[in-house]
Amino acid sequence: MQPGDIIPFGKYQWRVLELKDKAALIITEEVVEKRVYHSAPVDITWTECDMRKYLNGEFYNTFTENEKARILTVTNHTPNNPWFNTSGGEDTEDNIFNLTIEDVVCKYFGDSSNLLYNRGKNQMYWFQRKDPNNFRRIAMYNGVVTKWHLRTPGRYQNRVACIGADGDNPYISGSAHITGNPVWVDPSRGKAHEWDFMGIRPALWLRVE
Repeated sequence: MQPGDIIPFGKYQWRVLELKDKAALIITEEVVEKRVYHSAPVDITWTECDMRKYLNGEFYNTFTENEKARILTVTNHTPNNPWFNTSGGEDTEDNIFNLTIEDVVCKYFGDSSNLLYNRGKNQMYWFQRKDPNNFRRIAMYNGVVTKWHLRTPGRYQNRVACIGADGDNPYISGSAHITGNPVWVDPSRGKAHEWDFMGIRPALWLRVE
């Protein structure tokens, strides 16, 4: 097993991101479903959000007991938003989780840390759309390039960052990304819109046998 390999586990295909101490950090190769991050228009962090409860409850319980025995419980630190300093919240104990902005921009999908930490003068809210590593962050859902949630907060505490899609090029930017997408379905619009239900690419640490 090497970083970049695609492996089967449970019902899904997973990409290996990192190997460490007889364990592998893996993320689903595709978006597995769409959900809102939280069910109410309140300030929220990964610590208290509905998505964390779902991933570590209902989603976790889709695995068999033998599969669960291989999923490690880890302590996750969620940094503040690097552009707006919105709070990442308290450290959490998770079996399954979303990645952070730093994970997808600096570590596992090419190193674009220079673009993240040296924001251009015209980048009020938008990450660099021309980042050559953007293609690495593409995720599909039913054959369509789809936005997917991170756990980093957005510009405001009631928003969450995500990886977006603009044609064939995903990016971390705009009202849906570094700035952050609303974390709930807004009833004032009369019905839920597509951007309310962004994709999930669960990640976990798997014991390597």
